[in-house]
Amino acid sequence: MGFIKSTIKSVVLILLVIRTVGVYSKDLNETERALRAAFVQKLLNKQRYLDGRIKLVGGPNRFEGNVYIYHAGRWGAVCDDSWDDAAAHVVCQTFNKTGVATHGSQYGEAAAKFWMDDVVCQGDETSLSHCIFTGWGSSDCESDEAAGVRCMNKTEVPNNYVKKKRESKKLQEVLDLSSTSLRLAGGNNNNEGRVEIYQYGTWGSICPDGWTLYEASAVCRHLALGYAEQAAQTNYFGNSKIVLSGVNCEGNETNLFQCNHEEYGEVTCPGEVGHVAAVVCTHYLADLVLDTTAIERSAHLHDVMMFQLQCAMEEFCLTKSAYEIQKTNPDWQFETRRLLRFTASSLNAGNAEFRPYLPKHLWQWHLCHMHYHSMEVFATFDIMDASGKRVAEGHKASFCLEDNSCLPGVEKKYSCKNYGDQGISVNCSDIYYYNIDCQWVDVTDLQPGDYKFKVAVNPHARVPEQQYHNNAASCQLRLAETYAVIYGCQLERP
Repeated sequence: MGFIKSTIKSVVLILLVIRTVGVYSKDLNETERALRAAFVQKLLNKQRYLDGRIKLVGGPNRFEGNVYIYHAGRWGAVCDDSWDDAAAHVVCQTFNKTGVATHGSQYGEAAAKFWMDDVVCQGDETSLSHCIFTGWGSSDCESDEAAGVRCMNKTEVPNNYVKKKRESKKLQEVLDLSSTSLRLAGGNNNNEGRVEIYQYGTWGSICPDGWTLYEASAVCRHLALGYAEQAAQTNYFGNSKIVLSGVNCEGNETNLFQCNHEEYGEVTCPGEVGHVAAVVCTHYLADLVLDTTAIERSAHLHDVMMFQLQCAMEEFCLTKSAYEIQKTNPDWQFETRRLLRFTASSLNAGNAEFRPYLPKHLWQWHLCHMHYHSMEVFATFDIMDASGKRVAEGHKASFCLEDNSCLPGVEKKYSCKNYGDQGISVNCSDIYYYNIDCQWVDVTDLQPGDYKFKVAVNPHARVPEQQYHNNAASCQLRLAETYAVIYGCQLERP
């Protein structure tokens, strides 16, 4: 409704301007009419430009504050779930600066609707709206969860920031393990609580900044409590003095002391005061495993005219050049895109169902495809050159998480018909076949050659799993003028 109102306002404004400047007046000569028409077009362009614009609110200067983004005629806040320095960099590059992320409404509670949630950026996007997020207006965040940034000149980045990253070490290299223990404290049962380390005769907490399911998984394995169901940054379980910051795990460690950390004893912990790292462990979780054979066998090139891809374009399933053609070429519908198609099949090999992390009422309805998205990004597809630079990419929203195929003796439970529940049952597979919309990477702009190809499901670990090193397939791609071959796929972490 807000979008409709804002659109009506814009149309009324343009009509008033047209009437005022007299673009269609019979008294004007051709030159005057052209000049005034150009003025109206400029105003129209300005209206389009505003969408996605960023401003910072509540800070001591214009380069610091909570992030607000303009969309559909109104300003809205950004939730701090998954908010990190990569997203902050995207925001701050608007001011030709770099930046660091802030959390927990550091510059005041959000006074507007949340436009964005679960924002995940690579750091090289030209606009925050180009990053991955759950969809405009889809958020369950409270007013005290606004994301913010502190932008600074590149020369102002603290020296210890670079130093800490460079000197990151394994915990087991710097702790006396003979006198070190790990425990959960403050929980309602033995499977949850804040994470505490015992060293030098005292217990202390871990800084929650950057605390994810990967770190939480190492804790749960360390304590023989199974798998990490939640990685919390909270004071819900109480708190104690923070003695360690910058803990970073791969997700497959058998104990926390195998993980890296920043300088031991010199704690740097931005974010909400009093919050510490916490976990909730469980013995029952899903575990998605990609079928590498299905990817290799199904890969092929497909040339498609753009008029057949209009729904896919609405979901940003083509590269940027396609949208430039749409803007500049009146006959864009007859241009051709080259698509690398393939099938992605994910088996749930865990002992619990894989369910979307968003509640059903927040699923996004896409009118063009006539379906709901339960996860805005269920899978990502990337093509990298020899240097590791990403040269093409795609993504797949989970418009239908269901049991397409199950092992013998297992009955299918989930089906997406009639707004049904979505999920993947234990020992069942969700299959996105190569002939489904957006099940591709647009390779129109790539030169023939050898590349690295990577497919990842649940790429940002939004849904907890037993492990994550079977969520991605890293493959070799040979791209020729008339064909493509994907081979040598190996499972790894996204």
